[in-house]
Amino acid sequence: MHGFVYLWALFAVAVAGIVMAGTGQVWKIKSQREKEAELLFIGEQFRKAVMSYYNSPGGTKEYPKSLRDLIEDTRLPATKHHLRKIYIDPITNTTEWGLIEEAPPSTGTLATSNVNVRIIGVHSLSEKKPIKNEKFPEHYKKFSEALTYRDWKFAYKPGDTSGSTNSTSQQQKTNTPGTTSPFAPQSPSTTGGASPSKPSSTGGASPFSQQPSTAPGTGGGSTPSSPFGN
Repeated sequence: MHGFVYLWALFAVAVAGIVMAGTGQVWKIKSQREKEAELLFIGEQFRKAVMSYYNSPGGTKEYPKSLRDLIEDTRLPATKHHLRKIYIDPITNTTEWGLIEEAPPSTGTLATSNVNVRIIGVHSLSEKKPIKNEKFPEHYKKFSEALTYRDWKFAYKPGDTSGSTNSTSQQQKTNTPGTTSPFAPQSPSTTGGASPSKPSSTGGASPFSQQPSTAPGTGGGSTPSSPFGN
């Protein structure tokens, strides 16, 4: 009898171990997918910040020399902020990013070590293989062929208007519906359909009295707060 109970106990422990292992694997995949979504959102903020810097009204058509230039653009008397801060890479959990560099347009060549090198974008330094391999925005369609997260390159080049047109329009669209990041969680739409009636002076509060807030825009100044936190 004791031997039978012992065998059942061993069997229960084995089953519990298998269940826990499976649960752990599911949680790991879910966590990685969430980090991928965060990386896509943050990378897009860097790309738009570079675009805003390059197309800044009154400024020279040039790329920033460092990521700090995106936070404080001192080319004009009034300092502009194209990026709120240097975001943490959710994959490596550091603020260290791979820089995509390009020499001045006059040379027409790429450079890796030059005083005139400018930054056109960033990429993660992780060598980990992505889970997501489809359904990317058009300007990131090459991400589907990526072998590691280093291949997810968030860069801006003149003529690329994906996501927004120029720095001026970005500032005008701040907090305007319809200018959310393609990777940010979408808030319920507040447009279209019949407008809900106002609450009656004699009735109770209308269930529509508090409208869902629209998603943040992508202004040329400080970037929208990340829905994933710092």
